[in-house]
Amino acid sequence: MELVEFGPLSARDWEILLDGEEDPFPAFGLEFEWLEKDRHVGLRDEGRLVAVGGASVVDVEVDGAGAFEVVGVGSVVVTHSRRGEGLMPGVFDALLELAAGMGPEQAMLFCRPDLESLYARWGFAVIDAQVFADQPDGRGEMPQTAMWLPLRDGVSGWPPGRVDVRGLPF
Repeated sequence: MELVEFGPLSARDWEILLDGEEDPFPAFGLEFEWLEKDRHVGLRDEGRLVAVGGASVVDVEVDGAGAFEVVGVGSVVVTHSRRGEGLMPGVFDALLELAAGMGPEQAMLFCRPDLESLYARWGFAVIDAQVFADQPDGRGEMPQTAMWLPLRDGVSGWPPGRVDVRGLPF
């Protein structure tokens, strides 16, 4: 098993990773358009991508706190035939290490409510505010849980107020 870092995920790598699975993000994957990430970490087994996570620097604005950048992390997927083998933690640890080197002081992600406790293990906390992002048909409220994580010591907390992601969700 080899941990690799690379830029955008190619259509071929995504196809191999999904291995015929229609929607690896049940409950909200297909109904939204998502930002294609700039940077990825993944696990390759005998050259085949079996797990991946992506990150991009994105702009957000919080009412009362102004605009700032976060590292949007997402597209964390383990190919369906390899789930349950403990691959996700290695990919996610490497993804957070990558995120810490991308500049912003905070990371942010979207997840299903049943995954909040999983991401809380890495220190992510729920953003207790409405979060909005762009979609092809206009701006709308994100129904998923939004969570954040400080990437640097001394970051005091996520500011209160409505959150606007400037662009597609990640």
